[in-house]
Amino acid sequence: MNAAKRMLDILNYNENKVKQGSAKCIHENSFGCPVDRLTFYEKVHGFEAFMQQNRRATTKAVHISINFHPDENLSEQKLQEIATNYMDKIGFGHQPYLVYQHFDAGHPHIHVVTTNIQRDGTRIILYNIGRNQSEKARKEIEDKYELVKASGRRQDPRETINQDRAQKLVYGKSETKRSIANVVAAVTRSYKYTSLPEFNAVLSQFNIVADRGSERSRMFQKRVLHYRALDNKGKKTGVPIKASSIYGKPTLAYLEKQFKINEEPRRPYRDRIIKCIEDCFGSKKTVTKSAFVQALSREGIYVLFRRNEEGRIYGITFVDNKAKVVFNGSDLGKAYGAKGITERLSNLTAPDPIGLQPTAIQIQSGKESEMDTGIGQAIEDLTFAKPSDFTSPDSAIRRRRRKKRSGLSI
Repeated sequence: MNAAKRMLDILNYNENKVKQGSAKCIHENSFGCPVDRLTFYEKVHGFEAFMQQNRRATTKAVHISINFHPDENLSEQKLQEIATNYMDKIGFGHQPYLVYQHFDAGHPHIHVVTTNIQRDGTRIILYNIGRNQSEKARKEIEDKYELVKASGRRQDPRETINQDRAQKLVYGKSETKRSIANVVAAVTRSYKYTSLPEFNAVLSQFNIVADRGSERSRMFQKRVLHYRALDNKGKKTGVPIKASSIYGKPTLAYLEKQFKINEEPRRPYRDRIIKCIEDCFGSKKTVTKSAFVQALSREGIYVLFRRNEEGRIYGITFVDNKAKVVFNGSDLGKAYGAKGITERLSNLTAPDPIGLQPTAIQIQSGKESEMDTGIGQAIEDLTFAKPSDFTSPDSAIRRRRRKKRSGLSI
């Protein structure tokens, strides 16, 4: 894949956000035209004019995110000033760049698209730029604009996880990565699950899924696990987060070890779930699906109906949020599998009712860390991604390889 295509993928990602109403291009540098009058072609051509000056360089497209504390209330003009100041300080002040304000997370942040190829064809060296120039710029900008400051050091990630309750994620209103990390850390520690679908049944209550990709995908074959936010329709949304980047590394290999460990400790709670199910029916032969779900919900048990593409129920999972255990219906006995339960339910075609899901998991309080406060920058280099990684603008950002980073990233 050539550098022009990589730049096109980065631009498409940000421009698609603009079309969706979740971003706005707010500033340009060295394009010679007001940002609101720049066409997509002019944006592409502006970068290519620089990139074509160096035919040998492999790194030409640079994507930067600048993130702020959720309490910051920054105007568009202030964001423009900060972006200009930051780019000057890291040596990109004379480069063409575009600044996009994004509105799809629980904290203010901007993305900057640029190239490290200069007008004379020489490269701006990216090695250690995140650790050196970017870190220095961050501190100076915090002082100049009186921003909420980062702590100046990276504390144990456990402190980040412990400072909040693990709450249900609302994409666009929550700090996505931190919210996902909080929930995943709490669930992996607290719940007894014995398979990925059971684990996902718990996560689904918080609008999160552990995603392996399709069985034919390279991601699946390489046993890569991503954590994704879910929208209110249960569809995956937002940028995926690699399991290996979350504290505790809740990768597939880690989870598989937990599956075996959890088998024995969850068994004593099997009878409680069965009793609660039978109490839902009482002397009745059938009850409505809605009544069934609500009755179990009052006992702290969440019911997940698993459906195929045709909408047929093929599985059922019970999450006991009081005992913090998970069982597939078939593990409770034949009568409690999908077939056995659905034969006792009426009104199956009605939308799945929402039970009284847990709003939060209580975890211990801790200290603030740099990951949660202040301005942060992430410089992302798409150079080494393979061609098959870039099948769409969204996959481009999903499968990017991060080269240098400092502070926060989304």
